[in-house]
Amino acid sequence: MTYDSAKDAFAAWGVDTEVAIDALGQIPISVHCWQGDDVVGFEQKTGASGGGIQATGNHPGRARTPDELRADLEFAYSMIPGKHRLNLHAFYLDTDETPDRDEIEFKHFEPWVDWARDQGIGLDFNPTFFAHSKADDNLTLSHPDQGIRDFWIEHGKRSREIAARMGAAQGTPSVNNIWVPDGSKDTPVDRMSARRRLEASLDEMFAPAHDKAHLLDAVESKLFGIGVEAMTVGSHEFYLGYAIRKGTLLCLDMGHFHPTENIADKLSSVALSVDELLLHVSRPMRWDSDHVILLDDSIRQMAQELVFADLLDRTHIGLDFFDATISRTAAWVIGVRNMQKALLEALLMPQARLKAAEEALDLTTRFVLTEELKDLPFSAVWAEFCARNERPTGSALIRDLDGYQARVAARS
Repeated sequence: MTYDSAKDAFAAWGVDTEVAIDALGQIPISVHCWQGDDVVGFEQKTGASGGGIQATGNHPGRARTPDELRADLEFAYSMIPGKHRLNLHAFYLDTDETPDRDEIEFKHFEPWVDWARDQGIGLDFNPTFFAHSKADDNLTLSHPDQGIRDFWIEHGKRSREIAARMGAAQGTPSVNNIWVPDGSKDTPVDRMSARRRLEASLDEMFAPAHDKAHLLDAVESKLFGIGVEAMTVGSHEFYLGYAIRKGTLLCLDMGHFHPTENIADKLSSVALSVDELLLHVSRPMRWDSDHVILLDDSIRQMAQELVFADLLDRTHIGLDFFDATISRTAAWVIGVRNMQKALLEALLMPQARLKAAEEALDLTTRFVLTEELKDLPFSAVWAEFCARNERPTGSALIRDLDGYQARVAARS
């Protein structure tokens, strides 16, 4: 079907495809750097452990240097319509120096800032509280040892400073997301003390004031992790309360809840209590396994909630998956494009008509509408969006993805 025919088909339902295309083009997605190198990072120091973070597979082409990672990202962005962002973790510094985590400075990330400026890409940031000898107990900000807590508090302060300077340099705020792996492998007897230590550490870390035009702080919960199956200190309830009390963003990661929980259902609830949200979009097959996202019901429902609840202006969308069994650049491209497709589908729904049926308790009409809408030619509008952004679709996309993978496959 041609775009003009699709435009007429949607118009019959009261939907303007031009408005939807324009809206989609204004939604940036923060692409996670760690898909490109299997969450290894570029620190010069050794002796680090995984901290429960593991990418599986050994597909050829892993980025081994900042330059290789930036080249892979440039290719990925060239396959994705729209203007987006990059989510950078603190252990992806680009320097010949060997600072420890409590010694990192903005200068260690300036090559990323210069590159992002040249590419027209915004930067977000994350302190790295894992893959370090001082995180081997899966305890950082809640560790009983004050010296270890102080080390990680300083790392968090420096990360916030770096993110703030990134935001100032780029003219848009950098979202700095806090996730810590802290927890207990077996049943603890004193959860309260651990959570009080975490709260006090966060308070100290957030104490330095930064302009919100440059820096937005976010906190991220988790249900459990490898080695902390019995108790996670930073649970959803802990961080929900903290975000409300302290005025930070709340990060909802799709893999960090029970597999039967619907993250879309949480959005409107937490949005009543926090000003802004951060999303980490992932696919939790067997819980937090970080698979590349599909255009499935969970993604569609989340996108629809963002659109129908009018949360797009209050939500920062980032991706969080890592798969080393397939082409890493293809994983980025397909993941971002699937998120965009879900948003486009939501933007192309007759929102007013659906809400009116629900408001009138006409549940039959609501049900029939949602089913009939599935037959509309969304793909033709997506193809038009890609064409206007000079991005490939279909077999041309596959050809380009395969061609780039062939060029980087010799990396060892």
